[in-house]
Amino acid sequence: MDRKLKNTLALLAIFILILAGGLVYTYVFQKNTITEKEKRIKDLNLNSYNTEELQNQLIELNKRVSELDSILAIRKYNIPFDKDQSSFYDFVNKITFSYSSQSYVNIEYVDITQEQEYFFYRYNLSGNVFFNEFYKLVYALEQSKELKKIESCALDNVVSVNDDGIASYLVNFKMEVLVYFADSDRFSSAYLVENKLSPNPLYDIFYPLIRNEIPPNTENLPDIQAGQLLALIPDGAFIADADGDTYLLWEGDKVYLGYLTEINFDNNEVHFILNKGGIIEKVKLALEKEKKDE
Repeated sequence: MDRKLKNTLALLAIFILILAGGLVYTYVFQKNTITEKEKRIKDLNLNSYNTEELQNQLIELNKRVSELDSILAIRKYNIPFDKDQSSFYDFVNKITFSYSSQSYVNIEYVDITQEQEYFFYRYNLSGNVFFNEFYKLVYALEQSKELKKIESCALDNVVSVNDDGIASYLVNFKMEVLVYFADSDRFSSAYLVENKLSPNPLYDIFYPLIRNEIPPNTENLPDIQAGQLLALIPDGAFIADADGDTYLLWEGDKVYLGYLTEINFDNNEVHFILNKGGIIEKVKLALEKEKKDE
């Protein structure tokens, strides 16, 4: 065997040894690492998307979100997401800020309760307010876009008399209110627009038809109950009140507890209508000369 053939066989043997060693190292020592890398590549391939395809999917999803949000927005009520406890105080203060100085509303937080997929805060409200102020509060609670419900309510009437002797007829109330919220935003619109919370006024059912309290004469109007008709002039009448003070009155002018309704020149007399605590009384004054002739 010549030298050239020996060298060729030796190189072939070395190549085979190197190849065998590489295969052993790759498939024995590196088997776990290769398996892990192949799994990683497979996972990456599963989650790889075309950029243009992702953009198209984003556009479609945004359209769907807008559609769902518009559906929620037109609903009369929404259940807000993760509402904080103090927000109800702000809501009530906003509704009652224009109430009269004689009115007040107290708010007491009670607890928090879960009901199926929702939660609600429980509050106790109490106070003294005028009837239409109470109606405005109830209307705002029941018509608010963010769901609130009055669980129970008790009412009573209160008469308050100020230093001038003027009586005010108030409503004393106690109510339990539930304020709903959820731990996800799927029940609420992203762009919430509040409902109309200012109702038209109602007749005050707590205002008594007949009252014991007669309002004092704080405007210093003529008291014609013991008055006297002194003279008539075109479209006017001279009246003396109980204190002897003289006034020139025209039809429609105010007097204490009422109005001058008619000047009758044919019979030389004037007519008044008075409201004495809900009792309507008509009063007529005639010239003294006419009385004597009778």
